[in-house]
Amino acid sequence: MTQMQSDQESGRVRLFHASLVWPLQLQPMATTGSAGRHWEVFETRSETHPWRRIDDEFMEDASQFEERHYREFVSFLPYVQRFLYGEGRSRNSSSDDPPGNSPMHVFRRKDIAKLRLTLRKGQVPVELNIVHLDLYFFHDLDVVQLNLEVRGNDLPLETVRDILFRFGRAYPSGWEESGEGLHNVHLAEWIATDGRVVACSDAARREKYLSYVCQHRSPCISEHWASLLRPMVLAHSDEAGDLRYRLIEYQRMPVMAFLGVDQPRTLSREEWVRIGLATMLHPNETLPINEPSVIEFEKRFCHDRFWTDSEAGPNTRFMCTGNAFTVVGDAAFPFFMDGERGVLAQFRHQYFLVFLIAHLHRASLLAFSEVLVDAVNDLDIRDDNSVRRFKRRIRANFETFLRFTHRYWFHELSERPHVQAMYRLCSNHLRNDALYDDVRDEIREMSHYLDSDSQRRQSNTVVRLTVITILGLIATVTTGYFGMNIIPFGDGSILERSLHGLIATSGFVMLVLFAVAKSKRLSDFLEAMSDERLTLGGKFRALWGVIGKTER
Repeated sequence: MTQMQSDQESGRVRLFHASLVWPLQLQPMATTGSAGRHWEVFETRSETHPWRRIDDEFMEDASQFEERHYREFVSFLPYVQRFLYGEGRSRNSSSDDPPGNSPMHVFRRKDIAKLRLTLRKGQVPVELNIVHLDLYFFHDLDVVQLNLEVRGNDLPLETVRDILFRFGRAYPSGWEESGEGLHNVHLAEWIATDGRVVACSDAARREKYLSYVCQHRSPCISEHWASLLRPMVLAHSDEAGDLRYRLIEYQRMPVMAFLGVDQPRTLSREEWVRIGLATMLHPNETLPINEPSVIEFEKRFCHDRFWTDSEAGPNTRFMCTGNAFTVVGDAAFPFFMDGERGVLAQFRHQYFLVFLIAHLHRASLLAFSEVLVDAVNDLDIRDDNSVRRFKRRIRANFETFLRFTHRYWFHELSERPHVQAMYRLCSNHLRNDALYDDVRDEIREMSHYLDSDSQRRQSNTVVRLTVITILGLIATVTTGYFGMNIIPFGDGSILERSLHGLIATSGFVMLVLFAVAKSKRLSDFLEAMSDERLTLGGKFRALWGVIGKTER
């Protein structure tokens, strides 16, 4: 074999397995009692769409439960297991405390078999088999995640890098002079199980995207993605739909990629950088060697625990930039390519869930922050109804954030060092911890504002009640005085009775005003009278302090 043939062979990807994990923010529903339960509405409309709810493997016959599912389950800590799979079931469980289900609800469509990509105009299309096409809903969270899992065999490495760069974009970032979408695939087509084209991309429809942004101040997504998500529709779309979504981040979708290549040790550093940063670097551009991401590539993005000739995973390199998670290994090694017990199985199960949870955290935190911003923007302090709506939204967001913290927020996923290391690497690049602290502080400031506003309103109410009480006290004492039978107030002339009433009322008013003026000293006197340790003389001095002048 010549050197050129060897280079060509090492430049091919024998197995390409990729997953897009696209988080979207769901709009709160107006349906009464449906808050945070979007999947229920989605399920009730099942006759209008191809998405079907799937039960996890634990609900099926035990004989169908596969080892890769077992390995996935035991890789996580118990509290993560309860989040992913629900509570344990037992014959001895109490009827008062039934086992809970997982807060994660998955829907799948099986009518699409392939994805056909024409990466650039004039190129031969590339067909990828669709392994899974799922939607993940979460209890109490206005977030849904689309998972598209595809698979291809024997592809050029350059083609794989181009797929990773161009695919997974919700809309074009611009247009070339020829009218082609910038950085997008030329054409993406969903192929049904019967061979027909279900939907295709429309990145070249420049006027569609320009008009939508101009009208709605929000981006429009490509038709092939919109058709995939229906009956969910864009928040600003004119289409009818109970479930509406909006983009929560940039148009670039997070992606996972598994590459089985020949002799990975023969790849140059530049090739490794281009593979690991495939979602960030244009394939045709010269490598920007002075950028920090390139200079510190191995230190920042690579986890090389298995980048050795070992049985645990020989010559396997893990790379993570936050939005991209890439695993490259030797296609000639059976353990790496094993979909039941090997690295491929771990990639599709353990590492997929790690990636899913990390992006769920980020998407949820961004959604919380968005709700706070929207509530503040809608607040009009001059409108009492607006203030009340603001308080309800902030308190509801605070309660949901508490449930998110206790149900979904984890720092430790697994006791397995490599699984935990991948989670921390991904989470750190996404800055989830810092984002959590920011959102928590924002909610805390809103909560403090509501508390201080409530205390201010209570203080104003107490002042008004105090004024009313004082006036009522004067009236009560006056009427009580005239109601006594010791003195015949009903006798005498009208002038005498009026003069008597004026003098009595004035006296009582002066007495009440004196009590108000000396209220602090009277309070001190009462406290002194209740102090058993104070002598009689001390109590008299306290009494004198009420009417006399004392130095303070």
